[in-house]
Amino acid sequence: MNAVAALSEPAAEAAIVAACRALSLPTVRSEAIPLAETAATAGLTHRGYLAEVLSLEVEERATRRRARRIGEARFPRIKRLADFDMAAAPGVNPATVAALATGAWIDAGTPLCLIGDSGTGKSHLLIALGIAACEQGRRVRYTTCAALVNELAEAADERALSKVVGRYARLDLLIVDELGYVSVDPRGAELLFQILTEREERASVAVGSNHPFSEWGATFADPRLAAAVVDRMTFGAHIIETGTESYRLRTARAVKHPGLKPQKKETST
Repeated sequence: MNAVAALSEPAAEAAIVAACRALSLPTVRSEAIPLAETAATAGLTHRGYLAEVLSLEVEERATRRRARRIGEARFPRIKRLADFDMAAAPGVNPATVAALATGAWIDAGTPLCLIGDSGTGKSHLLIALGIAACEQGRRVRYTTCAALVNELAEAADERALSKVVGRYARLDLLIVDELGYVSVDPRGAELLFQILTEREERASVAVGSNHPFSEWGATFADPRLAAAVVDRMTFGAHIIETGTESYRLRTARAVKHPGLKPQKKETST
């Protein structure tokens, strides 16, 4: 082993900065000097100091990776499971939501269907479960049914459909919200069906709809295609019914009738 050359403090600091830039270690670069002073005061060994500063780099990279996953998922807003008021959705089983939060269903490629009227918390749960999945290192994408169909139709027109379908196939979790809010024409229904077929029993799809399965035929022009979509989305699926009473409507009524106290936490569509 070569002898370690003694460096002045300014030279050592400059060498640390240069090495960290070359090795792409921004957290070590920013924390090495302050932590060295703390380590000296605390009497840490060289090994202890090295472990501390490298742990900071690992933690910061994990934080950036989680943030990047959440950004890539394109959630319309940030919602957390901790902010979901179970009292405002008595039909939702807290134990079921806690189990889903672990992400085991995603690893198993199991579908998830949230069925309920507007304002009963479907989007909140979908987004919150998606964020939990991102923070666990999974690749997630959130989209509405209408936006997904439009994207697929544009890709088909530009002869890039296979590329887009392949991109969606590589996701660990695809979240399709607002299914049933607008009707899907036969072409769009076939394109959506292609995505679902590509992921069937292999990668999870989570869907939010304001229609029960028996009414999905009103969304898809072809009854046989509607039946096939329902079959793929319900086979082995977790199904949560969020109810019929809107949180927002209940809150509006409480404003008119102060004796009725609205729930404190928000649940959204």
